[in-house]
Amino acid sequence: MPSKILSATISGLDAKLIEVEVDVSNGLHSFNIVGLPDKAVEESKERVGYAIKNCGLKPPRYQNQKVIINLAPADIKKHGPAYDLPIALGYLRATEQIKNFQTDDKLFVGELSLDGSLRPANGILPIAIFAKKTDKTLFLPSQNFEEANIVSELKIVAVENLQDLINYLGENNATNNKQKITIGSGIEKSQLNQNYDLDMENIHGQETAKRALEIAASGAHNILMSGTPGAGKTLLAKTLPSILPPLTEKEVLEITKIYSIAGLLSENQPFVSCRPFRNPHHSASAIALCGGGANPKPGEISLAHRGILFLDEFLEFPRHALETLRQPLESGEIQISRAQSAITFPARFMLVAAQNPCPCGYFESDQKPCICTQSQISKYQRKLSGPLLDRIDIHINVPNVQLEKLHSNNKSEPSEKIRERVINARNIQLKRFNPPVGGEKILTNTEMSSNQIKKYCILDAPTKNLFLKAANSLKLSARSFHKILKLSRTIADLDASENIKDYHITEALQYRQQG
Repeated sequence: MPSKILSATISGLDAKLIEVEVDVSNGLHSFNIVGLPDKAVEESKERVGYAIKNCGLKPPRYQNQKVIINLAPADIKKHGPAYDLPIALGYLRATEQIKNFQTDDKLFVGELSLDGSLRPANGILPIAIFAKKTDKTLFLPSQNFEEANIVSELKIVAVENLQDLINYLGENNATNNKQKITIGSGIEKSQLNQNYDLDMENIHGQETAKRALEIAASGAHNILMSGTPGAGKTLLAKTLPSILPPLTEKEVLEITKIYSIAGLLSENQPFVSCRPFRNPHHSASAIALCGGGANPKPGEISLAHRGILFLDEFLEFPRHALETLRQPLESGEIQISRAQSAITFPARFMLVAAQNPCPCGYFESDQKPCICTQSQISKYQRKLSGPLLDRIDIHINVPNVQLEKLHSNNKSEPSEKIRERVINARNIQLKRFNPPVGGEKILTNTEMSSNQIKKYCILDAPTKNLFLKAANSLKLSARSFHKILKLSRTIADLDASENIKDYHITEALQYRQQG
């Protein structure tokens, strides 16, 4: 009778149940794993064998046995070494070297070292969420405990080594076993990081840019900053997280799932406690930005989910890599297609881009003369396609700050005060889009559909005439037309205004014109 142990695998951002079936029969020694295993899973036969031997038990290689491991369902590709633990338990149970135990309420995951100790696994959080949904106790390496512990009410057993787990499963004392089960505590607000190294009060001048960043943060709008080298574009972008609202528990779980699958969590940092800020180098490829690979992993746009993707030296990125951003900027997700399946990763990020106006960086600057020819400038600026620029809500020029202001002791408005206004504007949006009945399930103005724009961006007759006149004069596309309405809605929310006024439209047009 085959032994069956339950485990799980990752598919996209979710976990799927895997049944590890082990059958042992007499015959010439063999140890085979079937069910679409990758190389790491195939190699588990060696790790499992030595781990069992070093726990004082009989491994497969010392007995005339034919061992077959089936990872079901067989049509799902199995990746990574996290099946070591369920394979070892399945073999020991099939050969009656450990006491029989109930398996349908337990989920096992973990990589084995040769001495029987457990090593941490990637993708634990999606598996933990799956275990809670299916009401199973999750057995995992102790190094992954804190990551799983953020799932409230999940039953967890942290395991140091194979021998300890065998002793636990072999105990007759149910009370002792229950005492070793930890219930997930969830996330406390005190665990969320709201301390930032940079603050808006230390940035002198740049009031227009700060205002634009406040609007962008309030509605999660994309922004492009253009200016000469040293004007402060990078500093402004890196200070932007200090005015963003803190993460909610739902957002923490959402983001941490992505980082868990990417293998970016550790025992010291078991979950993402603040909004992501990703700053890839301009040599990054399309796969690095959007994700991919034989076993698809999240790219930078997914790692920036619910946070900021800062692309410094925007025009230096490969054009092909930048063009791959078009669809995620609209849909908030990226689909990676492979021959056997298609995987979708979330990518609802704020794009913050910074660029120089020309190759030398000093076009139309009063600081230094520009040494570029007109053809060089045109070629440089043509690296950005019209459709990509059309998807960026706010375009601003960042001028150089006068030296007198840089040496001033006067401080600007602190990030804390700006963040309060941003949070108030976000709360207005949450109330608008998530009423008690029939909520549209979106968080910010930038996510509005065309129907929602018609519903929530109502203009009075004079304001509508002003906007239509400006739109015709500027020859705006349909997308730009809607972008300005969304931006106006955010500016109105910052003013706590129920209706969009003419000056809200005027300010939104100002940011569009500069593009």
